[in-house]
Amino acid sequence: MSKPEKVRLVFFILGLILFLFSLWLFPRVSIPLSVAYVVSLIFNPVVPMVMRFGLKKSTSVNIVFLAILFLFTYPLIKITPTITNEAQNVQYYLPKVESFLKTEYKNLTSKIEEKTGYVVGNEILDNSLDYGQKAITEILLQVPKYLGSIIEWIFLVPLFVFFILKDGKEFKSNFLKIVPNSMFERFYYLSHQFNRQLGDYIFAKFVEASIVGIIITTGLLFLDVRFALLLGLVAGFTNVIPYLGPIIGTIPAIIFGLAEYGWGPTFGAITILYIVANAIDIALVFPILVSKIVNLHPLMVVISVILGSTFFGVVGMIISIPLAAAFKLISIEIYNELYGVKSR
Repeated sequence: MSKPEKVRLVFFILGLILFLFSLWLFPRVSIPLSVAYVVSLIFNPVVPMVMRFGLKKSTSVNIVFLAILFLFTYPLIKITPTITNEAQNVQYYLPKVESFLKTEYKNLTSKIEEKTGYVVGNEILDNSLDYGQKAITEILLQVPKYLGSIIEWIFLVPLFVFFILKDGKEFKSNFLKIVPNSMFERFYYLSHQFNRQLGDYIFAKFVEASIVGIIITTGLLFLDVRFALLLGLVAGFTNVIPYLGPIIGTIPAIIFGLAEYGWGPTFGAITILYIVANAIDIALVFPILVSKIVNLHPLMVVISVILGSTFFGVVGMIISIPLAAAFKLISIEIYNELYGVKSR
């Protein structure tokens, strides 16, 4: 490697480290920028499709951008009042849930004491309720902070999306100019593959979560269950979390169903609805949409999710699979480089 090439390599590595450090240092910019980048990966292939109708790129970008705004804002405008109303009513319903949990816990401990003679204290239930109340209080205290961030993102994300769609190729071209010649081909291949897999994966997870949310919301509305839209929304959002998401999304429905209807036919119908929705997801949607995109062994998926949750909590669980896919791509390229295998 020549001296100028070594200088370019050092400059490139330092620039990459500085860029990643800047993203970590300024989350108010990096978070909406990352969201915008992911959104642009999903919709960027649509721009050439629109251009096939004889339109200029600027016009095509404007059309796609307006379509994105409509797809994201129209549902929010339609369902936000209902969700807000249901969320406000939940706080008035919580005492009933707490009373139900205490009654069921008392009946359970009485049966255990009657059959085994072992006396179970109320510490477990009391600690759980205290933890739940503290968690809810903490969330409510953080609402103003999150609300301010969301309002800021509402302005920043569309702005970033527009310019990434409009000038993304120019940004990428300028960035590639600093990539050393010795690693240009592999770096270009890796970035292209990662962008494609990340965009496809996020789109697939969005479709998967939407399908689960729609099935559950429709079923709960048909059963005339209280908080149907809110419970369906929770099921859809939590479905983004691999493996644990469906369980987390089912727990609120089970608790509210038991508190409202007891061990009756309506609760049974709610349980069957969640089982059917998650069975469709696991048997059909996930294998067709998600697993083929990332092309990871199930064991690697499980390990990546565990590691993600260990280091970064819920966020780590969500991003663990695309990061594992990126790690696989990089590992393959390192192997190809060491053993002289040419990238496709």
